[in-house]
Amino acid sequence: MRKTESSRSCVLTLAVLLGSLLAQASNARAETVFVAVNGNDSWSGLLPEPNADRTDGPLATLEAACRTVRKQKIASLRRVVVQVGQYFFDEPVVLTGEDSGLTIESAPGADVSLYGGKKIAGWKKDGGKFYSVALPGVKERQWDFRALVVNGRFCPRARLPEKGFFKHLSSFKVPWMSTTGGGWKRKPTSKELTTLKYHPEDLGPWLDVNNAEVAVYHMWDESLVGLAAMDNESQTLTFSSPSGHPPGAFGVNRYVIWNVREGMTQPGQWYLDRTAGKLVYWPLPGEDMTRAEVIAPTIESIIRIEGSREEPARDITIRGLKLSITTTPLMAGGFGAGKFDGAVTITSAENCRLIGLEIFNVGGQGIKASGNGLRVEKCHVHHTGACGVRCRGTECIVADNHIHDIGLTYPSAIAMQGGGKDCRINHNEIHDCPYTAINCGGERNRIEHNLIYRAMKELHDGGGIYCFAGKGLVLRGNFIRDIIDTGGYGGYGASAYYLDERSENCLVEGNLSVGIARPSHNHMAKSNTIRNNVFICDEDARITLPKSSNYTFENNVIYAKGKIVFENPDAITTLRNNVLFGAKGKVQLKKLKNYSQTGIAAFEPDGGNVLADPLLVEFNKGAVSFAADSPALKLGIKPIDVSGAGPRLRKEGQE
Repeated sequence: MRKTESSRSCVLTLAVLLGSLLAQASNARAETVFVAVNGNDSWSGLLPEPNADRTDGPLATLEAACRTVRKQKIASLRRVVVQVGQYFFDEPVVLTGEDSGLTIESAPGADVSLYGGKKIAGWKKDGGKFYSVALPGVKERQWDFRALVVNGRFCPRARLPEKGFFKHLSSFKVPWMSTTGGGWKRKPTSKELTTLKYHPEDLGPWLDVNNAEVAVYHMWDESLVGLAAMDNESQTLTFSSPSGHPPGAFGVNRYVIWNVREGMTQPGQWYLDRTAGKLVYWPLPGEDMTRAEVIAPTIESIIRIEGSREEPARDITIRGLKLSITTTPLMAGGFGAGKFDGAVTITSAENCRLIGLEIFNVGGQGIKASGNGLRVEKCHVHHTGACGVRCRGTECIVADNHIHDIGLTYPSAIAMQGGGKDCRINHNEIHDCPYTAINCGGERNRIEHNLIYRAMKELHDGGGIYCFAGKGLVLRGNFIRDIIDTGGYGGYGASAYYLDERSENCLVEGNLSVGIARPSHNHMAKSNTIRNNVFICDEDARITLPKSSNYTFENNVIYAKGKIVFENPDAITTLRNNVLFGAKGKVQLKKLKNYSQTGIAAFEPDGGNVLADPLLVEFNKGAVSFAADSPALKLGIKPIDVSGAGPRLRKEGQE
């Protein structure tokens, strides 16, 4: 009996000890490190405010906070809380696999701003209109940047010509064989990629080669490069690094000169004078340079999450912060300006989350992320030099974000670029971008319930949603409107829903486009289905399918104030139960061989297709409805409702 009681006592003692250890471990896991502008990196960081005798309190820098939590033995529930204020960075905060389980977030209700640059003061008059300030390292190119923010405004750089473009004299008449076909039929030479012939009346000996940067426009992208030399006798510019395509390729001969004093034509502009080692700015009316907040970038990324194949960065969350002010290197950015880093850059990561961030006034990408199970949710990304969000991987989610005013330096920038496998791009609002709003390839990705408008404002051969080499993609419930074709070269233009080379077995279903002349463009794609969409065009409507095959086109409604044209109708093997109405012309079938027209014929309806007014009642707000006697209803076409496209109001954790 005594032995049994003794055993019970030991068990009870062990239970108490175990409970105490578990409680201590729980407390260790829940330990929070604080950062504040009035903090000190020699303190513990365990207090949100300095104590009375200022011997302990929050840390002063995010870097110190990350070092502190990295020492915690238990990785789960590491937490850094950043208090209200502005924080400036000369180097990015780098998180690795050692930081797995870390959450960095703003204090509840706090306005926390992280800047990848420094404030500029000491402005002096520089001529009648301008102000300037000497900057160390600019002459030596140790400090070089392509973005400037004054009083919260992403400022335009000095530009020649003031509007529009110069036209150069270079040509490159080598055929483009498509991306799938290997690109150029002949590889461009180094000289073709690094020289441009200009009209003598456009440029002259006054051009400061040390300062000037040249944007060479191609078709779907541009190359921003510096100058190594200028030959006034032959009227030739030599670039300091190669352009992505030769000047004159695709028959495009546009270019712009940036960052020279002669391009300062209106208030609010600036340029970086490397020759004199100074920053020059033309204030807006009423702008007092003794009080103006001017911030110039010093780094390309503010937060970097860098895992490795052996040790991925896992379960890191960044929440509720504002990130601003970054720059880019001087080089061609490639397709979609994809070579540049993001204000937040993520590589080799798993299950990391970016939630409720505002990223704005950055020179490069807003977010550039790759990994598995990544989530970018409820972020506001705007006024970026390059892309808004780039997220590629497996089972990633990009949802409920607002992305706009991107590509301010690189017009080839894509607002939202995805890729990989089994990812979802859902309920985002995207607008005001110079090129494509959403670009995605990969396998089994779903692009659903996105609201897109005012895309393709400058470049060509893209669209509201542009898919390249997508396998089994689903485009459903999206609402795209107000995309104007700015006059693409050689048939290239702007589209709403675009399935490009090697896109196969994709479904475009239940989408709406309003005010877009080419609602569906398909190129070198096959075995795709376009079903139960509503396409409304202010003039002619073009459904284009060059070099495509084995399409199903069914249960769609096309309403055009002009005529409806199907280009390469032989690509459609199943054409049934569509309502086609061209108010000022019949439906036409334009035969193509490759890209050349070989004939045109009027469409004779069969297969349940109807040439009649669909009797639309409402569509502008996204909820499409038909009159009771609409032929669409008689065919069994389902009314679509995309009024809920765009961000949802939802609680974190909801799907």
